[in-house]
Amino acid sequence: MKFENIKIGDKATVKHTITEEDIEKFVDLTGDNNKLHVDNEFAGATEFKHPVVHGMLGVSFISTVIGTKLPGDGALWFSQTLEFLRPVRVGDTIMVIGEVLAKNENARTIELKTEILNQHKQIVTTGKAKVKMIEQLKPALNKKPQSPDNPEKVVIVLGATGGIGKATAIKLAQNGFDIVIHYNKNKKAAGEIENIIRKMGRKAIAQQADLTNISEIDPFMETIKRNFNAVYGFVNCCTVAVPSIKFSNLDWHYFQDHFDINIKSSFYLLQKLLPVMEARKSGKLVFITTQAIESPTAEWLPYITSKSALKGFAQALAIEYAAKGITVNMVSPSMTDTDLLADIPRKIKMLTEARTPLKRLCTPEDIANCIAFLLSENANFITGETIRVNGGQVML
Repeated sequence: MKFENIKIGDKATVKHTITEEDIEKFVDLTGDNNKLHVDNEFAGATEFKHPVVHGMLGVSFISTVIGTKLPGDGALWFSQTLEFLRPVRVGDTIMVIGEVLAKNENARTIELKTEILNQHKQIVTTGKAKVKMIEQLKPALNKKPQSPDNPEKVVIVLGATGGIGKATAIKLAQNGFDIVIHYNKNKKAAGEIENIIRKMGRKAIAQQADLTNISEIDPFMETIKRNFNAVYGFVNCCTVAVPSIKFSNLDWHYFQDHFDINIKSSFYLLQKLLPVMEARKSGKLVFITTQAIESPTAEWLPYITSKSALKGFAQALAIEYAAKGITVNMVSPSMTDTDLLADIPRKIKMLTEARTPLKRLCTPEDIANCIAFLLSENANFITGETIRVNGGQVML
């Protein structure tokens, strides 16, 4: 934020769920292995009964609020008062809130009320922070200026740690794109992909978010905006397990899981992303659908239903945004050789290969190549289309 635009009453928040891994990393970094924080038996013999999270671990997220949101880049946090009111435990979700209380124009400083609340909305830590805004003496060197002749080509790949997502992220980087590597749980794999792409000379950031949780959409997009000037493309490779379940044994939550990952996450994220693309009058969206829509598989009702809805979702967007320079397309793979096939019997895979004219299963690289084409300038006159990557199993 610019200092001039900051107003008294402005707020910013960060949410985080405390994990055992957080405690381990904090101990490794600081050396603070006080048994009250790390020893169940010791803590159990105290009035707290269970280990208490280091107070400064929670406070460290005040730095996140100040350094990335309010006021953000250029913030120098130089004073902080603290009062610890309640213990925090592993598994608690904390919300860190910064609110502007005062502003000194001459010193270019602001005073913030800082509070940390738990998931029960109880205040666990409170205090006040003072922050000075540092001005740049010359333009930053780490961001390339944009121009119509040299637009920034950034693609968000959702579900980038899966088989298709990883192949797509790497292929797009090879084609000259910078990549936002989205992941939900597999941080290690995301880091490995990030390293691969950076070794190619492309920019990449790995960003965690549970995109079915609406509250995590804004922080996800804010991180992207802080690292890149604009976004050129969006590819949704997210998926959930597809168990074979008879209709008589289905519960609605199976449908909800698939609708959440295929429709809900895209809906909320694109509400933030499409205005950015509109402003540039260009953008490309690609969704992964499935051959099972055209050749249904028994006992996959939630998956097929949600992918059918995704087709309508994508085509409706394609119509609405065509005049704004934004294309929306789908890629429809047949059975693909990824980890999701690990539980499928080899016999079924062999039968699929046998009835495929090209006599093999689809690979993640086959799909990545198709996505790369749709994101290229060679596909500028294609929108609302579904490209089948199935080795000839379905021909129209």
